[in-house]
Amino acid sequence: MPYTAENPNPGPSVEKLRARIPGWGVDLDTADRPSFPQERFDLPPIGAHWDEPERQPDDPGRERSIEHAMLTPVYGTAQPLHGLSGAIRRSAYARFSEGRARHWLLLIAADRVEAAGAHARSLFTLRPDNPITETGILAERRSRPLSSRYGRGRVDARHTWMDPLLVAGPWVLAAAGLWSIAARLRRR
Repeated sequence: MPYTAENPNPGPSVEKLRARIPGWGVDLDTADRPSFPQERFDLPPIGAHWDEPERQPDDPGRERSIEHAMLTPVYGTAQPLHGLSGAIRRSAYARFSEGRARHWLLLIAADRVEAAGAHARSLFTLRPDNPITETGILAERRSRPLSSRYGRGRVDARHTWMDPLLVAGPWVLAAAGLWSIAARLRRR
């Protein structure tokens, strides 16, 4: 029974656990605990005073793993799913278990779609994204790029060659696409 203090399946007994796991339960005797003199059990009740917190109203559009019978009692609503990335996330939660790679790959794809949408939206603002400064390439040049990268066992040195492709590649492709669209419009 999830999210309650009640435990319908108590599990193996203390004796079975001691027989199976060497050293299990060595601190059950209060005389053997190093913290025993400082332990206090007469403190006033503070913290959670319920078995289950008051449930938020169920949101039928909220994503929920297929492994769970219900949503957690309290969940975030600050960033509701929207657009194509939201549809991809809903599909991942509705169709695949969290133990499947497809579930997580769909969530990663949804993140990439959301990032691409955010980059596209930034082009239509007064302060669009600046890929040169946001990637940290200028800081890398000023802060000893070779001595900080080589000879120190950094793992990211292996894929340094592909970083410009991954960071600048989408921007170059977007610029080329816009250039070709503008060229076609000019010809007409």
